[in-house]
Amino acid sequence: MIENILELTNENHVNPTKLQELAATMNTVDIADAFELLNKEKTIQIFRFLPKSIAADVFSYIIPEKQQIIVEALTDAEVGKIIDELFVDDAVDFIEEMPANVVKRVLQNVSEDKRRLINQLLQYPEDSAGSIMTTEYVDLREDSTVREAFNSIRSTGVNKETIYTCYVIRRDRLLVGVVSAKTLMLSNPQDRIGDIMDTNLIFAHTTEDQEAIAELFKRYSLLSLPVVDKEQRLVGIVTVDDIVQVIEEEATEDFEKMAALNPSEEPYMQTGILKQ
Repeated sequence: MIENILELTNENHVNPTKLQELAATMNTVDIADAFELLNKEKTIQIFRFLPKSIAADVFSYIIPEKQQIIVEALTDAEVGKIIDELFVDDAVDFIEEMPANVVKRVLQNVSEDKRRLINQLLQYPEDSAGSIMTTEYVDLREDSTVREAFNSIRSTGVNKETIYTCYVIRRDRLLVGVVSAKTLMLSNPQDRIGDIMDTNLIFAHTTEDQEAIAELFKRYSLLSLPVVDKEQRLVGIVTVDDIVQVIEEEATEDFEKMAALNPSEEPYMQTGILKQ
């Protein structure tokens, strides 16, 4: 599939229709991988031709060097739209890799709500649960019914990073339980969330180190983990895709220590043999 994109880019004039038809059949991660092999001109051209419905998702997987090329070529309005469509944790990951002038431009052009959330995550200690969590999750009130829960998920779930696990809170946002999508689907519409939720909670605090979070994911085979503040109020979740990246980074550091190597900017499994 990647080869097909590269074939299109080798043509004198890239056919937008062909590219969009091809992109519609591909995984966004695979599309992003193709950008690593494109020069600056083709990077900008191909990204502009991507279907609007997947552009932000593809952008989140593109390597930082190419992300910067794309952002510098977009208009202010286009930059704002792309970043607004990213999940907050992906937007933060992008911003942390960018030079100050790019960060300033990005923050000037995103929506006020997204800018507030980005700034909130940037304030947490580096490598902490707070710095890698996302604020896009489904929360339910313990006094609501299953029918009300489904109505809430339908109206807000499209913008959440996961809807398979929902987090149950009280009116003061105190985390009191979790309920899975399976449990909701097998319950009666009139059942109360507080009666069907699981109160055996596994959670992290915002300041906990990401290595400790990774251990929780491995120990309990988690797909997501709620993150609370010092007063036990729900503030975000860490998802498995973020923790996989953490595990890869930690493995890279461990290999470097074992081999007495200088720290590398690239993950160990992506480093060529001559660089190791």
